[in-house]
Amino acid sequence: MRKLFSIPALLLAGLFASAQKKPLTHAVYDGWQSINERYISNNGKWVVYTITPQEGDATLVIQATDNSYRKEIPRGYAAAITEDSRFVICKVRPLFSATRDAKIKKKKPDDMPKDSLAIVEVGKDAVLRIPRVKSYKTPEKGNGQWIAYLREKSPAAAVATPDSLAQVNNLLHMADSLARVVDSLRNKVNDAKINGLAVLKASKKEGRAKTGEPVEEGTELVLRNLFTGEEKQFLLVNDYYFSKPGNTCIIETTRSNADTLKKASIIWYSLSNGKTDTVLRGFNDAKNFKLDETGNQLAFIAERDSSTKALQKFYKLWYYRPGMDSARLRVDRNTTGMAKGLTVSDAFVPEFSRNGQKLYFGLMPIRKPKDTSLVDFETARLDIWHYNDDYLQPQQLVQLNTELQRSFRAVLNGDENKVIQLGAEDAEAVFTADEGNADRVMAASTKGNRIESQWVGYPKYNVYIISTIDGSRKTVKEKIRSPIMLSPKGNYVIWYDPTQKNYFTYAVNTGVTTNITKSIKVPLYEEDDDHPDDPPAYGIMKWHENDKYVYVYDRYDVWQCDPEGKTAPRTLTSGYGRTHKFIYRYTSTDKEEKFISDTQTVVFRVQNEVNKQNGLAYHNMKDTAFRGYDPTGRTQIGLQVVKAKNRYAYLYTMESFKVPPMLVTLLDTMVEATNIDINGSKKLFKDSLFIRELHITNPQQNDYNWLTCELVKWTMFDGKQSEGLLYKPEDFDPKKKYPVIFYFYERYSDQLYTYRAPAPSASSVNIPWFVSNGYLIFVPDIHYKQGEPGESAYNAIVSAAKFLAKKPWVDSTKMAIQGQSWGGYQVSYLVTRTNMFAAAEAGAPVANMTSAYGGIRWGTGLNRQFQYERSQSRIGYTLWQRPDLYIRNSPLFRADKVNTPLMIVHNDADGSVPWYQGIEYFTALRRLGKKVWLLQYNGEDHNLVERRNRKDLSIRLGQYFDHFLKGAPAPRWLAEGLPATSKGIDWGTELEEQKGF
Repeated sequence: MRKLFSIPALLLAGLFASAQKKPLTHAVYDGWQSINERYISNNGKWVVYTITPQEGDATLVIQATDNSYRKEIPRGYAAAITEDSRFVICKVRPLFSATRDAKIKKKKPDDMPKDSLAIVEVGKDAVLRIPRVKSYKTPEKGNGQWIAYLREKSPAAAVATPDSLAQVNNLLHMADSLARVVDSLRNKVNDAKINGLAVLKASKKEGRAKTGEPVEEGTELVLRNLFTGEEKQFLLVNDYYFSKPGNTCIIETTRSNADTLKKASIIWYSLSNGKTDTVLRGFNDAKNFKLDETGNQLAFIAERDSSTKALQKFYKLWYYRPGMDSARLRVDRNTTGMAKGLTVSDAFVPEFSRNGQKLYFGLMPIRKPKDTSLVDFETARLDIWHYNDDYLQPQQLVQLNTELQRSFRAVLNGDENKVIQLGAEDAEAVFTADEGNADRVMAASTKGNRIESQWVGYPKYNVYIISTIDGSRKTVKEKIRSPIMLSPKGNYVIWYDPTQKNYFTYAVNTGVTTNITKSIKVPLYEEDDDHPDDPPAYGIMKWHENDKYVYVYDRYDVWQCDPEGKTAPRTLTSGYGRTHKFIYRYTSTDKEEKFISDTQTVVFRVQNEVNKQNGLAYHNMKDTAFRGYDPTGRTQIGLQVVKAKNRYAYLYTMESFKVPPMLVTLLDTMVEATNIDINGSKKLFKDSLFIRELHITNPQQNDYNWLTCELVKWTMFDGKQSEGLLYKPEDFDPKKKYPVIFYFYERYSDQLYTYRAPAPSASSVNIPWFVSNGYLIFVPDIHYKQGEPGESAYNAIVSAAKFLAKKPWVDSTKMAIQGQSWGGYQVSYLVTRTNMFAAAEAGAPVANMTSAYGGIRWGTGLNRQFQYERSQSRIGYTLWQRPDLYIRNSPLFRADKVNTPLMIVHNDADGSVPWYQGIEYFTALRRLGKKVWLLQYNGEDHNLVERRNRKDLSIRLGQYFDHFLKGAPAPRWLAEGLPATSKGIDWGTELEEQKGF
């Protein structure tokens, strides 16, 4: 049995030793770190990662996996390790303080501090630094020899101020020039009296010379050979692209505003021999460059016929390969196969099939240009909603740019100049197979099925197989609820039917549809889903090489299924998950992975459903038996697990509620390996896999009173058991009585070992801060019944509160509730049903389901009906079928029952829950004389984005609960409010005097 253990003993023995520690303050947030970027070299010997504070300067670290080398690049980011694992390149930001100062001084963009570039040969100390670099690129593959970087504009030269005598001379010269202009005009007028007005017209030659409008000129591009240090420069460069193998670099230049002979150009530069060829010269716009897999073919979109400011432009598809004099036009509006009313799309990047024999590109409708002769202030501005519209007008407006750029995929086969159109208005989503090599694609469309998505929450798809040879179409199935998938080789289409609760495949070659999972006796759908809708499937893991198998999940295990249905499914995980209540979920460690191969070692995330412990498991597909895995590591594995290309070396983060994120490698060597679990007991791995710690964040945590977390189970009012997470201070004293805040949304108990960093609040209580300052936080799971979302919350949360209230270390008179969005709704409901809480805070709550039901989620433009009938609100009926349920579950209709002090936070740009919902509740409670406050952050959406606002909310949440749960004095904003006349002058809190703000 394989086991993964994690946190080193030295870490636990020293760094997080318990002692008398200070509470967290709001001033500590900025310095709290996270590990963001992380990469591992192909040979598995080097890792690169960034240590990023919440605000301030990050550090990029280059480190050997055996810990023999470490190099820090202050402010480094956007790193790359070359294919040969020899060099690390990164950009370097200016100092945070320098950028902040420039913003304060409102400097222009060109005058702001600029990034630089750093190049390091790993294992060495020297760093090559290059100032003022806009961007850089390296080939995806190849030998790691080349880098290209584009410089920023040169800083404007300082203009010397002329002395007084020089100024007088300049004025005299200007006067002379103006006099000559006047004489010239006088002569022209006299000439016109004799020879007519025609002499006043500019000559054709003069007109052509002045037609060019100024352009944003490109800057200098430098191609650098990392092995030799030699460089080659190109001027006026706008953009550049490497081929995957690194044998070609495509360079796009702009024309020069000062020299009309320097036209916009596309250059093919061969990195193998240094030869330069001109692909195309003299165009208005060129973009969407794409090289084939070998770097020997180029396709791009260009427009060269219209003026720069033309309202309607027609792009064309161009093609080039070495040996051609210049790029060849492949497709325009007149090419064979082009449907009337379509043109080449400038929003679609062309794609070559992997074998280079097919070229995919986009088509789009020719749209009527805007009539510029109309006067804006004299024309009507309105939106017309029609009952037959596919989408409601708000959704159309949100999706407007997407629709204007929507492209229908088409293909050219080989050197043929005939367009084969694949996509269309009724086949808008097209999926290629076999990396574009296959002679067929899958197309899916919701056209004709969109209106009902207003109330069901999803559209149904019509699915087709389309030939890339002649464009012929074959229907697979109509009105399928997504997801739908085309197998990697294109031999099968697979989907899950929620009504039959099974997976079906369509064999492209035979047209046969097969139920491939009917013999599986365990549910393949989410068994504990409590929405009033067909439960969704657990999902598809991956396809096997050559479409041999498809792997699907049940609640615990993975099933290997024959897509033809001829062989009975078997559990890849040998039923080990269901037997032991372990949940296995595959995680991809290679971004280029297309399928599971016969010899691959697959990586699973594993969680013990009972005690929430988790880790990683490794299974080689050559093994006939699955050896299982016991997830006894009390840690949480980070979402990203990366494998070295040429070695069994993995890079990922581990954390727990008391240990900050730690970067580790799992290696196929025992050299200096650390094999100690979180409890400090030594463990060895089978198959010669060993773990090594690289970096742990936030050592300053040891200075503060941190938290502990435990899984708590209790019986709800309906007799069923639920689970929740109880956070206690590290210095918890069972002889004391603590105030408790209940925070909730739906279910969080699986996050037992998740690390929670102290950070300014976007909308909810920051658990570390409150616990460090003497609170208990309880996060209960909520289980829902159809038509009773409010009472379901009452059943779980109030029962949990009564359960905890019996504990001798809980002050039952000082309990509060807090939630955001759906949690905010539940808070608003609960204060109408019980007076047991001393205070409550509701973020972005729905208060009136009857007015919210037919409203719009302005962030997406979607109507809210589906949410109430089938989704989160779980009513299960329309408003006119069961108005009683909507009224019964709406806090607004029971506002007179509220006696708990309630703070509402609802922002005026909320695109998810309409702002007027918070206003409806506030004004009702205000009229009833209840204690209620409404915090409205200007221009903010559903959750706060601006850090200054997050810091402000964090302080106010602390002050609010301190007052009602600890008896602290009320700040002025809470006691008296703040008039509009004080806005921007007085915040009613000591915020501006606190350290760090």
